[in-house]
Amino acid sequence: MTTVANNDKLPAGEIVATRDALRRPLRDLRISLLDQCNFRCPYCMPEAEFHSEYEFLKRKQRLTYDEIIRVVTAACALGVTKIRLTGGEPLLDKNITDLIKRLSPMPGVHDLALTTNGMLLAPMAQKLADAGLQRATISLDSLDEDVFRRMSGGRGDLRKVLAGIEAAEGAGLGPIKINVVVQKGVNEHTILELLEHFRGTGQIVRLIEFMDVGNRNGWRMDQVVPSRELLERIGKRWSLRPIGKNYPGEVARRYEYADGAGEIGFISSVTEPFCGSCSRARLSADGMLYTCLFANQGTDIREPLRKGADDDELIDILSSIWLQRADRYSELRRPDLAEHHVLKKVEMYRIGG
Repeated sequence: MTTVANNDKLPAGEIVATRDALRRPLRDLRISLLDQCNFRCPYCMPEAEFHSEYEFLKRKQRLTYDEIIRVVTAACALGVTKIRLTGGEPLLDKNITDLIKRLSPMPGVHDLALTTNGMLLAPMAQKLADAGLQRATISLDSLDEDVFRRMSGGRGDLRKVLAGIEAAEGAGLGPIKINVVVQKGVNEHTILELLEHFRGTGQIVRLIEFMDVGNRNGWRMDQVVPSRELLERIGKRWSLRPIGKNYPGEVARRYEYADGAGEIGFISSVTEPFCGSCSRARLSADGMLYTCLFANQGTDIREPLRKGADDDELIDILSSIWLQRADRYSELRRPDLAEHHVLKKVEMYRIGG
């Protein structure tokens, strides 16, 4: 195996962390299990593009569980400790608990999480926890039924999502994080109601600026509600105070309610980029490895896997990709220049956000 250069050591007993060209460690691997989803959110998979005739990946095009395990093993050898399963909608994979049972005891996997839209979560939550899943994040853009249904492309059932959140908490998959994409003129007027609902529950709402991910969501800067504006609005209703990060590389700026009713987070990729601390790689369902959410190309991992690459070769491939990484799209973004948003980028549904 080729010696991995450009590393920093962690505390005694921990694996050496591979660092990229900008000295960022490889810590997180997000794995998209499939490119299909039961929602058609306009900012991710608009119905006009992803209609009934759209051809999603065939099973043979997707990585098998054995192949995923091999990639995770190699990634953990390079410093990855956090694994997140995404989609599309990962719970459309009927055998997901089998994969979780294999991932959860793996050496180096300290945090195993799932991101879901919550529609299929209620009957699955306890099975996921029993299989070894540790945490769940649920996407929920509004508690207004009309707004929610519109933002899910007419496919969401708010009652099922709320039941899923309750079931996940009951199964111990917490603290539950609620991801809310905020769009001006769409759901911003429902944010205070949503926060009121989750205050005091132990569930953490994270307000996410509408991002120019992919090429199909019609992103415009005037649709973004800056986090600082939301913070000001919320602060007029409830007193907030900032709190520190849970771990290095955490993307959300955290605040807690002064009255002790819990915390909220702000993910501000557009107005306050955090590229400098990004430690995430993303593996698509068809085996492409991406080093940025806004990447315009990835590296094919499936081909060497299926051509017989051994474990050392796979580690070398992953380390080479990360060592050369210099992505910082959000820091270089120029919202005032339209050409920055017509560059072809990988779609969010392929790499799980």
